[in-house]
This record gives sequence, structure tokens and C-alpha cells, in this order.
Amino acid sequence: MTSDLLLDRARELWTELAVKPVEFSSSDGANVVVSPGSQLCPPLWTGIVVLGGAGIVTVPSAQVAQLMAGASGTLSDEELVDEDRLRELLPLLDVLGPASLFYLDRADFLPVQGGAVVEEVVCGGDGLAVLVARAGEEDAGESGLEDITSPAFVLRERDEVVAAAGYQAWPRSVAHLSVLVAPGHRGRGLARVVASAAVAHALDAGLLPQWRARPHPSKRVALALGFRELGSQLSIRLSDVVPPALAGGTTV
Repeated sequence: MTSDLLLDRARELWTELAVKPVEFSSSDGANVVVSPGSQLCPPLWTGIVVLGGAGIVTVPSAQVAQLMAGASGTLSDEELVDEDRLRELLPLLDVLGPASLFYLDRADFLPVQGGAVVEEVVCGGDGLAVLVARAGEEDAGESGLEDITSPAFVLRERDEVVAAAGYQAWPRSVAHLSVLVAPGHRGRGLARVVASAAVAHALDAGLLPQWRARPHPSKRVALALGFRELGSQLSIRLSDVVPPALAGGTTV
């Protein structure tokens, strides 16, 4: 798979998650579409995804579409996932992200060889529940480990699960990776070991591994396994009051 095909597959995923028809375009700013049921973001939020220098935006209403069309005509696609630049133009109430989006071609995979023994277990086991509790609500939620549909790949120390990884089946044959390491055991390369096992499982199933990362340690693990960063995702919640500077924007 060439890098262009990898990008095409990633874009196909996010255009499907947009629910309403929309395309990535490299000219005239990101394409904006009204899609209240969009899966790019939480309900009633605005979702922004930029891949390969082109972006798409889903909004919950025509009023918000007017806001985003004005911003899209002013900002580059890369600036659309920059919170500081968005705050200069838009009435932001809340922000989730941005998160970097990484994808992996089998030919680029750099698996972990040897070392600790990784155990494959059914997701939802007691050991995973203990790990999630130890990690805390914020880190566990960021990892998404509780949402995996694959088996979990775990490392144990003294019979306790200290690291786990798996993936959730997404549309377009995408495997969305989740990794979690217990506090006190981080910085030892455990995330890469369990993630390598989960990625290998996904590739063997013919799936496209996707890694979404905000913390820098997570990005380092993705790159160490051969993932390529293709873009970013950001979700924002806007006031429906149109600033005068954007009042002339085009409603989509």
C-alpha cells in the first residue's frame, strides 16, 4: 500500500463517519456540511478532521455552518485544528483535542521482537477492570480500553495486569487502537509491547490500524511501531451567536 492509498482509506473512514455526503478538498478551505448525526464529534458539537492537508467539517445546524464557513474561508486547513487560531474567530464554548491521527501499512510495521510474554484474554476480564480503576477515569477514558471489541493483549506482573491493548472495530475495516499502562509502570516500553501484539492481530485480520493520540508519549509509541501521522481531529462546541466579522459567511 502506498502512502496515497493509506491516505485514501483514512479519508474514506472519516467521510463515512460524517454521515452526510462531504469530501476532502485541497482548495477553497475545508468543506462544511450540516450533519446533526455526525460521528466526528459529540452530539451538537462541530467536528473537524484534516488529513493530508485537506479538511472536512460537520456542524449541527445551518447557523453553526455559517460560522464555520466563514472561518474555513479565513483559516488554512491546518489552522482549523489549532485551538488558539479558532478562538480568534469563533465563539468557542468547549474543545476536545486536537488529536493526531496515525495509520499503518503492514509493510511499515515494526513489531516488538522477544522480551515479555503477552497474554491474549477476552476483553472485559477482571484484570482489565482493575487496570482501568488503577489508571483513573481520565487516563482510562482517553485510552478507550473499555470500548475494545478485539481480545485484549496484556502484560502481568505478580499476577496483576499492568499494561493492556486492543482495538475497536470501526467502519471501513478500521481497527481503532487502545492502550493503557498502569501508573508506576510507565516509561518502561510496556505500551509498545502490548500495542505491537494488538496491531499484529488487526493486520492479520485484514484491518487498517488507526492510532489517535494526544499525549506525546502515545505519539512516540505509534511512531516506534511504524505508524504514519496523516492528520488531526478536533471537536468544538460553539455558541450560535454569529460574530459580526463572520456574518457574511456562506451557509452550507
